Amino acid sequence: MPCETPQTDSTEPNESRARVEFDDSDSRRDEMHDSLEAWVEQFAELSDEARASNELQEWLDVQSRFHDYSYRNTLLIKHQCPEATRVAGYNTWRNEFDRHVSKGESAIWIWAPIIAKRCPDCGNSQSYHASSDCEYDERPPEEWEKGLVGFKPVPVFDVSQTEGEPLPELDTTAHGDGSEDELLDALLEAAPKLGVRVNLVPPEDWTHGDAAGVCTERSTYDCSLLVEVEDVGNDAQVASVLAHEYTHALLHFDVDDVDEREKREVEAESTAYVVSQYFGLDASNSAFYVAAWEGEPAEAIQERLQRIVDTAQEIIDAIELTQ
Repeated sequence: MPCETPQTDSTEPNESRARVEFDDSDSRRDEMHDSLEAWVEQFAELSDEARASNELQEWLDVQSRFHDYSYRNTLLIKHQCPEATRVAGYNTWRNEFDRHVSKGESAIWIWAPIIAKRCPDCGNSQSYHASSDCEYDERPPEEWEKGLVGFKPVPVFDVSQTEGEPLPELDTTAHGDGSEDELLDALLEAAPKLGVRVNLVPPEDWTHGDAAGVCTERSTYDCSLLVEVEDVGNDAQVASVLAHEYTHALLHFDVDDVDEREKREVEAESTAYVVSQYFGLDASNSAFYVAAWEGEPAEAIQERLQRIVDTAQEIIDAIELTQ
């Protein structure tokens, strides 16, 4: 089947192994939670730099194809169908795209938000609130506003698991087909939306040594940050460096601790990789020095993954608003 991978006996997160499946409805929720926690913990414990970098890149590849998904869902997709390019529910494929799921295909399980009326005080839904210790009674439950009360497992299928009408051309070429100079122009145009000013500096005027780009100063007028990039004449490289420096501007400019800045360099490179891959740029020269994260607890790794996801999405969305 399209999503199956070879099986091995290894428990290392980046070893090739059988596709993970969550077939048992009674244990599915717990198994999905456990699978995510195990990946983060095993990743945090990897001592081999190359293997850790490869594992991070495998996740980033999936994240670049599903940039508006949470890291939890892209990790779940990675575990179950790492080659997935577009997923949707059974009825969505049938009703919106005139495609049907092929016989014998196994669902890919991800988390979907549960939106329901919730207590203004404890945030629980009506059913959970009734059995909780919360004593809120200022407004009756029928007057509560709706909001996020949790997540539930939902089944989706990759397009490779379906048959039927071709996908609309607009949807399949929404990104990754533009020229490098167009992407660079879009990145430059997106700068004000990200609170950044950009200066492309000719090589003969570059004063920052071997650095390809720098985030240098904050404007006292509008608090925007100045990003300078050496204009080496390669639009793809300049665009990738811009994405990298945008990440520094958004997340890292006020971080003074040297060790933390080194750790966040991995976040910046990872974010630039997701943005580059999403728009079809070659990011094969990316270097993920994950050794900087060695010894980090699982909770810190989760926070870093979430920052990568949020920042990549912010940059991608700002670019797409210019197109």
